[in-house]
Amino acid sequence: MALKLGMVGGGQGAFIGGVHRMAARLDGRWELVAGALSSDPARAAASAEDLGIAPDRSYSDFAQMALAEASRPDGIDAVAIVTPNHLHAKVATAFLRAGIAVICDKPMTATLPEAEELAALATETSVPFVLTQTYTGYPMVREARRMIAEGAIGAVRHVQVEYLQDWLAGPVEQSGQKQAVWRTDPGMSGEGGCIADIGTHAFNLATFVTGLGLRAVLADLTAFEPGRRLDDNAAVLLRFDGGAKGMIWASQIAPGTKNALRFRIAGERGGLAWDQENPDLLEFTQLGGTTRLLRRGDGLTKTPARIPSGHPEGYLEAFATLYADAADLIEGKGSASTQALASAEDGLAGMRFISACVQSYEAGGMWIAA
Repeated sequence: MALKLGMVGGGQGAFIGGVHRMAARLDGRWELVAGALSSDPARAAASAEDLGIAPDRSYSDFAQMALAEASRPDGIDAVAIVTPNHLHAKVATAFLRAGIAVICDKPMTATLPEAEELAALATETSVPFVLTQTYTGYPMVREARRMIAEGAIGAVRHVQVEYLQDWLAGPVEQSGQKQAVWRTDPGMSGEGGCIADIGTHAFNLATFVTGLGLRAVLADLTAFEPGRRLDDNAAVLLRFDGGAKGMIWASQIAPGTKNALRFRIAGERGGLAWDQENPDLLEFTQLGGTTRLLRRGDGLTKTPARIPSGHPEGYLEAFATLYADAADLIEGKGSASTQALASAEDGLAGMRFISACVQSYEAGGMWIAA
């Protein structure tokens, strides 16, 4: 029987809500049955009708939804939070206190104090909390993590991550484009722009794959678009536990790029490289040897995949993997996959990264502990 899913945000015109819904459906593990899909009651009701949600489970606000669903014998097993960042903490708090598992889009909150409080609440309640760090769901990203953990490239020396887009290369927010408006508004996004929206993915990927904790950052954040209040380009130097170093370039004003997320990791005995736009391939080079292209499902890799090699697994499948792992977590089926899920503590680490980058930039470019 499928688990019952609720959703806050993600109504008509929203992007990420649709992605969550498609991913949740892919493996048949979830059924969307309830929602507070918009802050506009009329739009919320219309969105619920479009999605086949019964009128009595379409709510005018998330607090009402949390209380009502917690009291129903057939209440939801988890809520997906797909609102702008400034609502994440309030929504997650309401559902955690109601005893309902949370699946939250990143970044976890808009501010670091909110993240600290939310992480403490998740620990206090012991209610499952999952942060949807999408790219950790790709099989070859998990393969790279496994290989590094098993010593395939030796001790990590340097980590390079790029995440480049071009959709904010003009004054898009001035046209009223919904996604641009809230992402460039400090009141809705928080203190970080690009560094929070996609820089957190780059940071999470660096720590997820290597298994290293971040010690400090030195960041240069820039809003190149005139009048923009939050950064649209970020260059960050990284220092990791154990002495490894790294760099992140995150930009949403890089013409010719769409979702160019890639990493290269140098170890003492070899290296690995991966490109999200060619996700089934992992480049592996042993020091002094030839470079090999490992292909998902080719018999040389050990990370499970959902479809045969040669049938590309992409963004939706990676997102669906997170939802399948979340279902296992909620059902108490512990596994290596559920252990790979980003938790509230990972979300807190992401918010510390954002805060440290902003502090570093505002201090004129100095190392800040993360």
